[in-house]
Amino acid sequence: MDKNPEVKIILNSGEEIKLELYPEQAENTVNNFIDLAEKDYYDGLKFHRVIKGFMIQGGCPEGTGRGNPGYAIKGEFASNGYDNDLSHKRGVISMARSQNPNSAGSQFFIVHQDAPHLDGQYAAFGEVIEGMDAVDKVADVKTDARDMPLEDQVISKVEVELFGQEYEAPEIV
Repeated sequence: MDKNPEVKIILNSGEEIKLELYPEQAENTVNNFIDLAEKDYYDGLKFHRVIKGFMIQGGCPEGTGRGNPGYAIKGEFASNGYDNDLSHKRGVISMARSQNPNSAGSQFFIVHQDAPHLDGQYAAFGEVIEGMDAVDKVADVKTDARDMPLEDQVISKVEVELFGQEYEAPEIV
């Protein structure tokens, strides 16, 4: 049996968040995340939106929540006609998007506390397997009225382990 890809998000604090990605749940979303990570896209970006008890969000090249990689992918979730039953429980990684279901690009969030109201509405594609304490530390930082951390929470590096498997470039919309 093939091993699922793993991703390590290394924060500027030295803390690490290790995730297992689930291509069987959201294949193109996983392909997209791997593609961006292998291109060092996430390196130096920050968690720009932090809501303790809900989620931490990163992956915006502008650091504002409005940026994207210049393209979007189809939303792989139930309300968009895609079979993805991964629940938004604590530690799950999912794609952020606008109201358009096919608007996800590079922004992602890690669920801090169970958020079942997101199930079927967002493309969940993996979960934290080590380092939830690092997620908790980011979730605990002080934020402004727009949920932006007062002290930047920077992603120093994202490393990918594919275990000898190959993943295709993402299909864009």
